[in-house]
Amino acid sequence: MSASVARPVALIILDGWGYREETTANAIALADTPNWDALWATAPRTLLTASGRAVGLPDGQMGNSEVGHLNLGAGRIVMQDLVRITSSIEDGSFFANNELVRACEHARSAGSTLHLLGLLGDGGVHAYDQHLFALLDLVAAQGVSRVALHALLDGRDTPPKSGMEYLRETLAKLDGRAMLGSVSGRYYGMDRDNRWERTGLWYDAAVRGIAPHSTDALESVQHAYDRGITDEFMKPVVMVDPFGMPVAPMRDGDVLICFNYRSDRMRQSLRALAWPDFAGFDTGARPKLHITTMTQYEDSFPFPVAFAPQSMRNLVGETIAAAGLTQLRTAETEKYPHVTFFFNGGMDAPFAGEDRG
Repeated sequence: MSASVARPVALIILDGWGYREETTANAIALADTPNWDALWATAPRTLLTASGRAVGLPDGQMGNSEVGHLNLGAGRIVMQDLVRITSSIEDGSFFANNELVRACEHARSAGSTLHLLGLLGDGGVHAYDQHLFALLDLVAAQGVSRVALHALLDGRDTPPKSGMEYLRETLAKLDGRAMLGSVSGRYYGMDRDNRWERTGLWYDAAVRGIAPHSTDALESVQHAYDRGITDEFMKPVVMVDPFGMPVAPMRDGDVLICFNYRSDRMRQSLRALAWPDFAGFDTGARPKLHITTMTQYEDSFPFPVAFAPQSMRNLVGETIAAAGLTQLRTAETEKYPHVTFFFNGGMDAPFAGEDRG
């Protein structure tokens, strides 16, 4: 690159825009897109594979927005956290992971509850069920006696009513090893757009035990389905004992392991749990928790991280900055983390000459 370049260059990412020759059920091919058609007909072009091994995912695994921006910003194939964590389970190193073992030791020595928080199912975008099941094996092997799961239902990266079977399978894995503390759709527990009223409903259920009561999680999910509410939008419920008492509210000294590996939709809930001077909603007396996250959710978070970020050099933004050029990253709120954090290889800090709007 030369600092003498006078004309700006734009990298425009159409998130979710793809190519397929067949026109059946192909909204892009069937739509009226004259500008796109003109570019396609007159400009140099090529196609990139956006799923599977081409973007650091397992064979057959669909790509997603985070993965796409991460690979584009790196200019290379980036091994995704899904693959890293799954490989560690397969080779056994997961069960000796320093931060996960320390979290278990803390709960065991304090006699406190170890809470697990994350998305159920095999969607593979934010979380993966085999990681949760491995965590259950780990905490059992570490002798943690009191374990609670706060389950988030997907229905967005999985079929909208698949949560029932995912929950049924998970409950079988919990049997005798852990209890279910709360159930919520991801609409509430994984908001990323500062809609604090949503996060507040999840927080009240999972942390304070304040929400509609349930003694049968599967029945509660079916009740939501009967009212036309799918997994993503299921309102939080708190599991209670036969006397109507919440079975696993979060208390001072408890441990929390967040097993989602994708960062952007976990930040908001963790700010509510632990951020100093948090003012998004009334949290009541927040419990003092020992929190561990599966991956690094934000540079400023002080929590131990089980799988630290991979170090990458010569990213696109870094190369532009090194050439003495300026750059502007801009997107609507929903995609702001993608053109900043993910495009910069999972780093929050901007490069020299990088503005954001």
